[in-house]
Amino acid sequence: MRFASRGDLDGGLVAGQKPAAPRLYVLDGLRIVAALMVVFFHYVALRGGWGQDPEHIFPNLWKFAQYGWTGVEIFFLISGFVICMSTWGRSLGDFFISRVSRVYPAYWVAILLTASVVTLWPQVRQINGGFDGVLTNLTMLQSGLGVWDVDGVYWTLFIELKFYVMFAVVVATGVTYRKCVLFCVLWTVVALASVQANIKILDQWAMPLYQPYFVAGIAFYLMYRYRPNALLWGITAMSLLLAEHHITRRVADNTTHNIPAWPARVIVFAAFVLMALIACGKFNRIQWRWLSTAGALTYPLYLLHQYIGMTVIYGLRDRVPRHVLVIGLVLVMLGAAWLLHKLVERPLGTKLRKVLRSSMEEVRQHSPRRAAPASPGASQGAPQGASPVPGQHAGREEVREGAVAQRLRAYETGTYEQPAGDRVAVGRPDGA
Repeated sequence: MRFASRGDLDGGLVAGQKPAAPRLYVLDGLRIVAALMVVFFHYVALRGGWGQDPEHIFPNLWKFAQYGWTGVEIFFLISGFVICMSTWGRSLGDFFISRVSRVYPAYWVAILLTASVVTLWPQVRQINGGFDGVLTNLTMLQSGLGVWDVDGVYWTLFIELKFYVMFAVVVATGVTYRKCVLFCVLWTVVALASVQANIKILDQWAMPLYQPYFVAGIAFYLMYRYRPNALLWGITAMSLLLAEHHITRRVADNTTHNIPAWPARVIVFAAFVLMALIACGKFNRIQWRWLSTAGALTYPLYLLHQYIGMTVIYGLRDRVPRHVLVIGLVLVMLGAAWLLHKLVERPLGTKLRKVLRSSMEEVRQHSPRRAAPASPGASQGAPQGASPVPGQHAGREEVREGAVAQRLRAYETGTYEQPAGDRVAVGRPDGA
């Protein structure tokens, strides 16, 4: 078999497969770079708290910072890779628990902090919808309900949630190689159809502007788990071309200036090339543990930085030199992100996982499984419950439940709760 040395086409592992690959620390590094790109975009390329066009305040930095929004596209690309990886061998209930416990604890606290700052100092931003709007934001579903985000960056979280819902269909039926490929192809077709169909709900769920990044991320993980082939390269190439097609609109959405689109195209192309190198194992030797800590700060930094940072800029813009203010503010936000991760995200996420697991166990206990029909070829003399699968297939099932499968199931129980060599950082704006 062509894939005998790397994995079964249906996602199972074959006997004698090599141990799990080392932790992909480079993904942590890519996540923090993407987060800092978004931060500098908000602090240097937008009026924010400056009160005037930043092009005149940062004439040189502005030329680069105005493309920092492409960090969001990089987040989506990483998210497709990591979500596909972290759901392999896991049930739908496990997927639900891991996502809820990962994205909500820090998000809830960030909403309350941002709402408090904006309420006390409303010079830069105000909360639309008042207290009711804040409560609605706690669901993370505000974009679907037509309610304003408490912080401008939260719109991306709803994009992520919709990706989770769609990929949950694959998880519910068991994640396999074939199903992931089929998911990528079908989503691409639907996204293309939504552009011409002019049906609002189809466009909202197909997300043609962002679908290429998630799909490419999934294909890159399949390359990493098995090996690159023409089919997967074709999926990623098609996704890259579609992503480049939408760049012009994304540039127009993120600036009021008439700026060229080619720098954004180059950044997106470079991100795809970098992910391709990761998928081919070119960065497996990078084992810099400090990248894990940096990656853990990504989601809290993303949640906290925009409106709180703009308010600080407004208060200090006439007292502190502008370059010192930006650099100092980024460092302060990194410190705040570390505190949010240390004091909220880790402990509250652990408690929430335990509560949800307990609840999920009750659901499973009170939902007995239907008995599987007896195999026509099963021996009448076989003891009840004995597997009719040949010994070779049974061995494969045992390996499938071995170390690699356990590592994937344990992946999102927390950045520091697993052995250092068996963890890969979450790849999304949340770190999801």
